[in-house]
This record gives sequence, C-alpha cells and structure tokens, in this order.
Amino acid sequence: MSNSPDPAGFGCCFGDCEVKGIRLSGSSEQIASGRIVRTSTILRNVDFAMSESMHSCRAIQDINLGVSRTSLLLLLMACYLLVVDGLVVPLNGDNIEAVLREHEVVFVNFYADWCRFSQQLKPIFEEASSRFKNRESIVAWATVDCDREADIAQKYHVSKYPTLKLFRGGELVKKEYRGQRSVDALSLFIEKELVPAVQNFSSNIELDSRIDLKKRNIVAYFDQDAGPEFDNYRKVASLLRDDCVFWLGTGDTFQPELAKGNRLEFRPSNSYEKLEYTGGLANLETLKQWVADKCVPLVREITFENAEEMTEEGLPFLILFRHPDDSEIDRIFAEQVARELYDQRSGINCLYADGKKFVHPLHHLGKTMDDLPILAIDSFRHMYLFPDMKLLTVPGKLRQFVLDLHSGKLHREFHHGPDPMQAPSSTSSDAAVEKGTKETDRLQPPTSVFKQLKPSETRYSLLYKDEL
Repeated sequence: MSNSPDPAGFGCCFGDCEVKGIRLSGSSEQIASGRIVRTSTILRNVDFAMSESMHSCRAIQDINLGVSRTSLLLLLMACYLLVVDGLVVPLNGDNIEAVLREHEVVFVNFYADWCRFSQQLKPIFEEASSRFKNRESIVAWATVDCDREADIAQKYHVSKYPTLKLFRGGELVKKEYRGQRSVDALSLFIEKELVPAVQNFSSNIELDSRIDLKKRNIVAYFDQDAGPEFDNYRKVASLLRDDCVFWLGTGDTFQPELAKGNRLEFRPSNSYEKLEYTGGLANLETLKQWVADKCVPLVREITFENAEEMTEEGLPFLILFRHPDDSEIDRIFAEQVARELYDQRSGINCLYADGKKFVHPLHHLGKTMDDLPILAIDSFRHMYLFPDMKLLTVPGKLRQFVLDLHSGKLHREFHHGPDPMQAPSSTSSDAAVEKGTKETDRLQPPTSVFKQLKPSETRYSLLYKDEL
C-alpha cells in the first residue's frame, strides 16, 4: 500500500504512519477502527478515549465536513495522543487483560467522575505517569472509570474512590497504595516497585553476612538466571516481595547445592531452620502457593500505618495486645492460631498489637498495661474479651471463642446474659428478668475502636457507607 500523506496534513499514511512523532502500524481499516499498536501498549478502546478527549481539541471544530472518516479519525487520534502524553491508559473489558499481561507493573487509578478526590488526583496521576514514558514497556499507568466499567470495579472489590491498586505480572497485589497523593510520592512508589525483587549473592558466606534473620527469607540456587524455572521464581518473588526477602545464588560456586538441580528453601524469621521446597519449580501455581503459605503469616502485626488497609479487608479482628518485648506470648499465640484456627483464615484476621501504642483500645476495654497480655475480638460493632488468658492453650477454647463470634453467641450473651441451660421456674422468672436486665447493663460490650481506623471520608468517597 502506498504511503501517501493524509489530507489533514498530519503526515499520516495508510500503512505505517506517524502521529505526533509516535509510530503507528496498521491498515487504514485498523487505524480507522482504533485497533492501533503503540510501542507494545494495546489501545483497544480508542473510540471511547477519543470521545473523552474531544473537548481538549478545539481544532476539531474547524474540520471540514468533507474530510474522510479515516482522516478525521487520525486527527482525533492525534488529539488523543496529545492529551494522554503522560501515557495513562484507560482500561476497559476489551483491553485490560492485554495491558496487565504485557507489563511487569501496572498502576491503576480506579475513579469516578463525580468524586471530588478523583478529580483532584487526575492531573497529579497524569503528571507522575509522564516521568515513566521512556519505560512504558515495563510499567503502565492506567485508569478505570468505575461508573462505565462497573464489572471491573466489582471484580477488584473497589468500594471507595479513588482507589489505587498495583498489579505485578498480571496479578493484583494485595496492598493498595495509601500514601500521599503527590507527583513525587506516586513516582517514588513506582520507582521502588521497579527495583528487582531478587537479591543476588556470590557465596554462602556473603549470604550469611547480609541476610536479616528477623525477616522471612526465601533462598534459591539456580544454575543460571534464565529459563522457565527461573522465570517462575522471579514472578513469585515480584508478587510476594512485601512478605519475604528473596535471594538468588547462581553458577559453579554453588555446585553442592545444585547437585539435584535448581532448588529453593524457606528460612523462617528468628530461626536457623531451613525448609526445602520439594515441589516442581516448573509449576508456577504450586510454587506460588507454597511460597505464599510460608511468607504470609497467619498472625500479622497491626500498626497505625497498616490499620486502614486491614480494616478494609472487612474481617473481624482477633487481637493479642501484648508488651512488644514479650516474644514468648507471640510464639504461643501463633502456635494456637495455627493449631485451632487454620481453617478460619477467611473469616477472621489474627493480629498482634503493641500494647504501648494501642493504649486507647485497652482503656476502652477497661484494661491497662499491667493487664497485658490480653486477647480480644473487634467485630467492628463491639469488642469482646477472651475470658481467661490461662485458657489460651487449652485445646478448643480459642476456636470456640471465634466460633461463638460467628454464630452470634458472643453478641447475644453480652446483650441478654449467658444462654440458659434450662428454662427458669415460674416462681423465679421475675427475679431472673430483673437480674438479667442489670447484668445486660453491666456487661454491655464496648463499641468497636478499630472501626474508627477505616478509610476516611476526608480522603475518599465511600461507595458503601456501612461497608464495615
């Protein structure tokens, strides 16, 4: 096909062409319909994007109606590229899978046009994205209009605007971005995400000198840093980099470790134990599940920095308030959670809390530092105390405490007194009712404290006001 210039004078052609200095490839039919490839980023919904950008292109008003549809669309495309020069890609049902798949990191702003916080963030997000335009094959900055793309918003459990989520290797990272909404802060966040997740070491002596035993570590030995098995390890490391520190040793130096082929091991925190992975490194899902089981603890530490994130998960808290130096009670609690509540992970968040920092919840429960350690459930309506810490290691007691929450027994008993073992006699019924009323007043559970740490209406438009 000939490369004749476009009548609109933008130097575009009907084979390979260039708009605003950006190379486009495709037939006239592909260009006209918006199916254009731009430096590996697929823009599949160009018609929508162009319609969104038309108000910024005053020149469109001067277009002669006699210009061909193809020329007009190319002109609109030029305006669109001018508007999104910061490389922000609007996502929709047609292009989201391709964009997530083709980039190592995708940073997505889920927004709503009617939300004032979303409007404030939009120019900041676009300016920050412009700092990465030379790395668009690695990182994509993208947006989802949650009113137009309700299915996408629902899939990723968006309940407030704006919500900033990160994807690595096509998969959603659990932790959202909740930091400062400034160009510098957003840029710095992505810069850190682009730092390789795997740290190299040249000898076991070097590894021993650098490894932090207080953290959870994954140590891998490969004959070379290439191939399908290594790619799987790199993907898992990228996805779980916030939960473990990942290490890599390669080459002839590690022949003893590589005698049976590529291998990796998990090293728990505060331990010299080494747990070897015995599954196949060629199976990405099996490897990812094993690493996640080891790196994501059953009991996490709650802080003022991560409390908002944890409350938004929507699960009630089982919180051990303890002195920060009491490592023994941490160990006991973690063992009991693993033994008694492993199958309850989807229904409750098991947490440690520094009793020195979370003084207010202690006072709310009528407790002080002298009463530590104490265990409580915060259901986001009320707080319930575990009856006796001496019973923590008694088989079944911790599990029953959690099951009583889910069955409604804790709430019912705090409001109406203990469930009766048998019906009261008629002669004592009036006295029992009066006593029950007094007990109800006395035992009224404290209201939730941690619900106050949910996402703030001074930063977000909440989609569901009673989401917690």
